[in-house]
Amino acid sequence: MKYNNLLRLLLFVSVAVLHILFILFFVIYTKASSEQELGERASVMKLVDVNELTPPEPEELPMVEAIAEMMIETDIAPLQTVVAAGTLNITYDEDYLPQFKVSVPPKFDEREIAAALVYPPIAQRSGLEGRVILELFVDRTGTVRQVVVLQENPADRGFGEAASKAFLGLKGVPAQANDEPVSCRYRYPVRFVLK
Repeated sequence: MKYNNLLRLLLFVSVAVLHILFILFFVIYTKASSEQELGERASVMKLVDVNELTPPEPEELPMVEAIAEMMIETDIAPLQTVVAAGTLNITYDEDYLPQFKVSVPPKFDEREIAAALVYPPIAQRSGLEGRVILELFVDRTGTVRQVVVLQENPADRGFGEAASKAFLGLKGVPAQANDEPVSCRYRYPVRFVLK
């Protein structure tokens, strides 16, 4: 009987030691593998703007603009000039650097932008507020040569067109790379808020 109790005690201690070893191995192994994963992730990290846009070719320019959902008749002449398709001759002579290659971004006078922004009349009457993200093609003199609407929310309510008109031809301080003025593509958010 004493021999049986001793055998049971020995068996219990050996099983307990095996369990403790298994738990320690599992904890150490998972800790080492998680540290290895963190190290691998950090070495792969790279900041790249994958969606950098290049200036569209002249044949890619939109020929027809979206028509507003609700037409309102008025006696007041529109503030915009409609140009026939294919009559604009846009040339892309300059090499516009992407925004991440510029050390000092271009600067514009916000009062001048606010004065040039015209709230779309249909959106204003409908009580809509909007947000637009533009990509400005700014030459080395600081003049905005081209404007591309990257995002417009809500879409097709005139916010993108109004923001584009306010920025096209706007003069500011040019961007710099290596302490020299350069042409660059610069993303600029515009928010339309009713007062």
